[in-house]
Amino acid sequence: MPTELNRILRGDLPCWEIRHRNQTLVIAEQGAQVLEYQRDGEHPLIWLSEEAAYHRGQGVRGGVPVCWPWFGGLDFNPEEIRQQYALAEPPAHGLVRQQPWALTHSEQDDEQITLTFALSPHADRQSLPSVEPSLIVRLDDGLSLTLHNHNHGSQPVWISQALHSYFAVSDCRQVEIHGLDSCPYVDALDDWQRHQQEGPLTFHGETDRLYLQLPDTLHIDDPAWQRRLTLSASGSRSAVVWNLWIDKSRRLTQFADDAWQRMLCIETARVLDNALLLGPDEQHSMEVRFVTTAL
Repeated sequence: MPTELNRILRGDLPCWEIRHRNQTLVIAEQGAQVLEYQRDGEHPLIWLSEEAAYHRGQGVRGGVPVCWPWFGGLDFNPEEIRQQYALAEPPAHGLVRQQPWALTHSEQDDEQITLTFALSPHADRQSLPSVEPSLIVRLDDGLSLTLHNHNHGSQPVWISQALHSYFAVSDCRQVEIHGLDSCPYVDALDDWQRHQQEGPLTFHGETDRLYLQLPDTLHIDDPAWQRRLTLSASGSRSAVVWNLWIDKSRRLTQFADDAWQRMLCIETARVLDNALLLGPDEQHSMEVRFVTTAL
């Protein structure tokens, strides 16, 4: 089956739909946000809310939002990042999630298709740093996402960032995350105290942790779906693990009351003391690759 690349609409949002080797990938131009990724006949790899809304200027719940040039609330970032911005109400997760991006390059052969997205000429750059972000999406027998930064300015710039990946699971209470053992983490639900992971991570309540000093590879083992999802990262030594559990699910927009059971986030990142410093004309790439195998 030949590779297909089509521009479609989801609600108000222009998107790109890619069909390649029995896989479907959908990417919104707003935020260069991956919305869907699934193999034919299999459970989805990326979770997208059943109540997702597709409106310009509003985030879409699920997928892989690009958090840049800071992650989370600006006030919770290192001082070097905070002092670069003087905004009355800085939005959570940075300045580009709801900005228009554009597909600037694509290439394909029988084995893979690669798409490059950059901020659109119509994007509001007033508060952005001198760093130009781009997202490179490669689909072969798995999915690879690369967040690339290039500092075009004459001064160094600090960046914190994340690919805020929502993963679909059978039941978050029944899965295990492997690869975090002995890694330090900051617990945002425990007054930002530092702890150390012991053994695989399982979910028994709301979870919001920023893991540091990570290995290259993590695994989500899902026995009910008989699936292992492997995340292979480069250019990153931190990740955020998040599940909002029961109470917050009831307060979150575009989120069913029981949807917390069917998702979890492992957000490949550069956060806290793994934040990124780019000198003039310096470039950096942070990549994560998702592949599933039978468990």
